Amino acid sequence: MKVTEQQDKTKFTFQRNVAIVGIVLFVGKLIAWHLTNSDAVFSDAMESTVNIIAAFMGLYSLYLSAKPKDINHPYGHGKVEFVTSGIEGALIIFAGVMIIVESVDSLLHGNTLQKLDYGIFIIAATAVINYLLGYISYKKGVKENSLVLQSSGKHLQSDTITTVGVVVSLILVYFTGFNWLDSVVALVFGGYIMFVGYGIIRKSLGGIMDETDTELMEHLVVLLNRFRKKEWIDVHNVRIQQHGSGLHIDGHLTLPYYLELREAHNQMEELMVCIAEHTDRRIEFNFHLDDCKPFSCEVCQLTDCPVRALPFVKKIDWNLATITQVSKHNKES
Repeated sequence: MKVTEQQDKTKFTFQRNVAIVGIVLFVGKLIAWHLTNSDAVFSDAMESTVNIIAAFMGLYSLYLSAKPKDINHPYGHGKVEFVTSGIEGALIIFAGVMIIVESVDSLLHGNTLQKLDYGIFIIAATAVINYLLGYISYKKGVKENSLVLQSSGKHLQSDTITTVGVVVSLILVYFTGFNWLDSVVALVFGGYIMFVGYGIIRKSLGGIMDETDTELMEHLVVLLNRFRKKEWIDVHNVRIQQHGSGLHIDGHLTLPYYLELREAHNQMEELMVCIAEHTDRRIEFNFHLDDCKPFSCEVCQLTDCPVRALPFVKKIDWNLATITQVSKHNKES
């Protein structure tokens, strides 16, 4: 419990630092815009306001997701991370639209640029800082299984690409005098970050709707097969829900009907421990015990079963399809 609380505190502190750095970078971009009068730089600065809003939203979501379960939230508050990540994705798309609008306006009406050398230096510096912060945030999000930190990292990295586009356009304009290049480059990268925003929204909606995470399920299949015991006649109706960085796993385990309650419970505990000790996530289990039926004999691997009614026919292959099926194991065989 103490380790979990420390991880939550670490994530919160990191996200707070991301928000503070975002404010500093925004001020730097405003200074660059004031010096250059570049619409592309202005668009990049406006996108930074999205970074700031998203950072503080992520901060709030980490605060909520770290709160313990209560009577109104029996599964905890972790789902809020999907909500805030979805909003962040929407803000990224909005920033992309804003950049495109500004770029088109500049192409149609033109713009006078100045002091581009100062602007290039300042914007390039913000790009380097943004990318490093985004890279660290994403890696930390993957390590801590935090969608908020992952989304924040992707956002910062997409912002870096936009900023690099602005720097490139300023350099080209500086050497060629073609002011329209400033807007064209910004237009292209505006479309790119809209695509990134869509990806974040898609992932967050999948989490809210409990969409199957194939990678997680395949990991579970590997563990079940690795530690499989002959007493575990079958596992089915397995489902995984994500709550922030934690998981909730439901499933049905079929055991010989003649096992005493304590022994059956120990078998179930052993299965859950095998999963928990080899998964780098907090897991809450809700397994249901099923007793074997006469048709279970055909898939039961126990060679010394004292009550076998039918001969063994085949071993059930535990894969993504079989462990998630709702009905009891091999009923139709």
